[in-house]
Amino acid sequence: MSQHRAAASRVTPGNAARKTGAGRHSAKHRVARRNTPSSTQVVGLTAALAAAAGAVGFSHSSLAAPTQANSAVNIAALSMGNGQLSELTTARIERRNLATRDSSRVELAVTQTNKKQAAADRTAKARAAKLDATRALTAKRASALAKAKAAIDLAQQKARESATRCEMVISDYRITATFGQGGGRWARNHTGTDFAADLGTPIRSVMKGEVVGAEFAGAYGRQVRVRHEDGTETWYNHMSKFSVSFGETVYAGDQVGAVGMTGNTTGPHLHFEVRPGGGEPINPMPWLRDHCGLNP
Repeated sequence: MSQHRAAASRVTPGNAARKTGAGRHSAKHRVARRNTPSSTQVVGLTAALAAAAGAVGFSHSSLAAPTQANSAVNIAALSMGNGQLSELTTARIERRNLATRDSSRVELAVTQTNKKQAAADRTAKARAAKLDATRALTAKRASALAKAKAAIDLAQQKARESATRCEMVISDYRITATFGQGGGRWARNHTGTDFAADLGTPIRSVMKGEVVGAEFAGAYGRQVRVRHEDGTETWYNHMSKFSVSFGETVYAGDQVGAVGMTGNTTGPHLHFEVRPGGGEPINPMPWLRDHCGLNP
């Protein structure tokens, strides 16, 4: 009993402290220490903050700019979050590279499409130019054919007209002998009409025809014979020169020679004869009036 009282009455430092104010102060500090976070909690909190900062795009520089009060906390956070930041940075770089590759593929596809379109445009233009050239050549050929046909038609029309058209055989003339007239310069009655004119005066075909003779013919001198479409022949005699040759086609008004004095003649003149069917001569004057509408 006395021992229990002695133990109760024994004064220990803790008991003394509890009984005094110093004891109460030490008790408050123990409570404060129990409420202060441990180092493990601080490190975990710092790592969480570093991960959150990296997720929202904070860089190492932003974490490395602490105030003097929390420098230790930030240093610890950096030391613990470098691995996570590296993983996030690598992921962002990979995403950028992937986006760059996708953009390059799109640009390449657009470029190839543009090149193909440009090539197609060039091909279309070349085809259009070739088609235009072909059309122009076709039109040119058609125009040339049309002109040629028109020229042929005109020539045929002129030929038809010239077949019946007549021209006077000589100009600036005077008649010095008629058909059937007698005289000492020919063996029998006169077989044509004489048109006296100056030496060298042009002699022309009365109608269209073919030259069937161009030669020297004795008393006729230089002679040209023209056969017309109805078979009638006209003779041109005593000429000084030939202007056509055998087999040539002449039209009304074409020159066949010139007035001369060759053959049986006493002066320059044209002895003109008309022979239907190439036979015996007829009077040229009625033939010129009736057949050609001429009145010498």
